[in-house]
Amino acid sequence: MKVMKKSHACVRLEKDGQILVLDPGVFSEADAAVGANAILITHEHPDHFDEERLRAALEANPAAEIWTLRSVAEQVSAAFPGRVHTVGHGDTFTAAGFDVQVHGEWHAEIHPDVPPMTNVGYLIDGGKVFHPGDALTVPNHVVETLMLPVMPPWGKIAEVIDYVREVKPQRAFDIHDALVTDLARPIYDSTLAALVGAEHLRLVSGESTAL
Repeated sequence: MKVMKKSHACVRLEKDGQILVLDPGVFSEADAAVGANAILITHEHPDHFDEERLRAALEANPAAEIWTLRSVAEQVSAAFPGRVHTVGHGDTFTAAGFDVQVHGEWHAEIHPDVPPMTNVGYLIDGGKVFHPGDALTVPNHVVETLMLPVMPPWGKIAEVIDYVREVKPQRAFDIHDALVTDLARPIYDSTLAALVGAEHLRLVSGESTAL
């Protein structure tokens, strides 16, 4: 499997000539999902879900499909009839040749005064990759590679560290990092590398690695 980081929370996975894209949002490149055979969306916040990017991908590949939770599916199913699948915690399915398990139900708390919203995470190929979206969901499964929301506005670095320690992945790649300035990155890199208990890695947008 090849993993390519796109800007912010978007990740592209490639295996056997098939491409699976997760969370192409407004902070991601305009063509972040173009070429995808399947797209997974964790929740409805625009930095994870952007209809223009979905439209570009589905127009480029008429066979491409979307899997997402109900709150997003209700917004896009009419625009893409027959190509949007609604999923929730506990569901399993195959998308673009990848085996996917759905974990979690709720977005991390932003503030007690902000109404809660739904969020799902996706465990890919039996734990090869886990993308939690905007949550600190701990799947009841071994995780090899954790896509780590390193600087969400709802979190702090202590929570990020404890999350990695609880999941216990072999490695953690930064996502949700558009808000991290270049000045701050060395602080995050050194702190996480010292404390998370797993290999901490960062890919720049467009960079890829093999798992």
